[in-house]
Amino acid sequence: MGIRNGKEFIERLDLMENEVWLDGERVAGKISEHPAFKGIVTAKASLYDKQCDPQLQEELTFRIPGTAELAGLSYLRPQTKEDLLKRRKMTEHWAMSTHGMMGRSPDYMNTAVMSLAASASVLAGRENCFPGHVQALYERAIHEDLSFTHTLITPQVNRSAFYLGSDTPISAKVVEKNHNGLVIKGARLLATQGGLTDELLVLSSPGRFDTEEAFAFSIPSNTDGLRFICRGSFAGDGSAFDYPLSSHYDEMDAIVVFDDVLVPWERVFLYDNVEAALAFKNKSSFHSFAYHQALIRQIVKTEFILGIAESIVKCLNVSEYQHIQAKMAEIIIGLESMKALLEKSENDAIPDEFGCMRPSIVPLQIASNLFPELYPRFCEIIQVIGASGLTSLPTEKDFESGIRADLDQYLQAEGLNAKERVQLFRLAWDLTMSPFGTRQTHYERYFSGDPVRLASTLYHTYPKEDFVRNISEFLQQRKSD
Repeated sequence: MGIRNGKEFIERLDLMENEVWLDGERVAGKISEHPAFKGIVTAKASLYDKQCDPQLQEELTFRIPGTAELAGLSYLRPQTKEDLLKRRKMTEHWAMSTHGMMGRSPDYMNTAVMSLAASASVLAGRENCFPGHVQALYERAIHEDLSFTHTLITPQVNRSAFYLGSDTPISAKVVEKNHNGLVIKGARLLATQGGLTDELLVLSSPGRFDTEEAFAFSIPSNTDGLRFICRGSFAGDGSAFDYPLSSHYDEMDAIVVFDDVLVPWERVFLYDNVEAALAFKNKSSFHSFAYHQALIRQIVKTEFILGIAESIVKCLNVSEYQHIQAKMAEIIIGLESMKALLEKSENDAIPDEFGCMRPSIVPLQIASNLFPELYPRFCEIIQVIGASGLTSLPTEKDFESGIRADLDQYLQAEGLNAKERVQLFRLAWDLTMSPFGTRQTHYERYFSGDPVRLASTLYHTYPKEDFVRNISEFLQQRKSD
């Protein structure tokens, strides 16, 4: 089968009838037509259409070895640096189509599945581990062009080290094993686009003794007992003028509830093995390739932000003010720093123990620590430059009413008529101040995980020994002088 187009993606999603809850009601009918999901489903469908465009197929697909089928290039296991650059080009195409706003565009999870399968041998020979099942998922995903979401986080019930928990599972765990598979009960966070994909990939991050929470598997999103409980929608009223980003790119986030969900054995990657669960995430190429895809998207998003900021500067004719120049320079410096880190990660790539050309993790770790600090500042800069212009914004209906003449007179700007000016400022507002915009800021702040833990991991893993040795040698030399 290979690649599918947008229509096929939507038809399959609607037929699944995943159990999705929003505002206290289960979503009924075609989920692709629901106001809360229509925008994001349509945006995803447009990405699948691109890979079916003959003019783009060379850059967005590759031929599955031994077949005549084409697969999405995000599933390609890179063997060379040239392959890495191909993957970058593909991700850039999709990211530019969504202006970097879709954190869980299909290529992100495709990349995750590819990286886990490429590193599946890390599970070989370990108790209760099935590396062949990981490879089988990858092959099925390629041939059927599956879409995925994932859940990695446990509920925030109590972060105390002394909390003993509840008799009834809160965090999803194995409550039974039988001849059919594992039975999972409890909840997990935070499935972005939960219920809007073919599959749910579950990876655990157990504590040292949490064997019942040490598992990994992937199941269809319509598996019996699986529920997705959504937050409120940020999609706005559907007006592309009033909500230029919200109406298209509200990905939705969901709590995943496992109500005695049976995971068939052929879907299980590992269970009851804490060491294997940790190795599956940390020794595989998962982080390297996931960070690589994310950094490409974040660069595209920053370019979009820079374009908005400069458009406002030109609209207000404030480019000669030095404090404006300094703020714009901050965005430029951030953008070019991220680009340099991406280049370094690819330039320093080497084949890993599993035969994949793995981008260097250190520049990617730096970027994953840097962007959560840069992004809120970028939004603040737009807010400061836009000032009161971001708080007095008429709607599309205002321009269709009897007050149109007032708006045309009093809201015009340098080189823009009133409606064009408001359209620009509504875009800036939707990016930085709307419910969608504030969610974007929060999302980017925690995209790669807890910033404190990310910094701690960087500190512990960064190679510092040579620098310490240099200091020791310097001091020894001074002693002998």
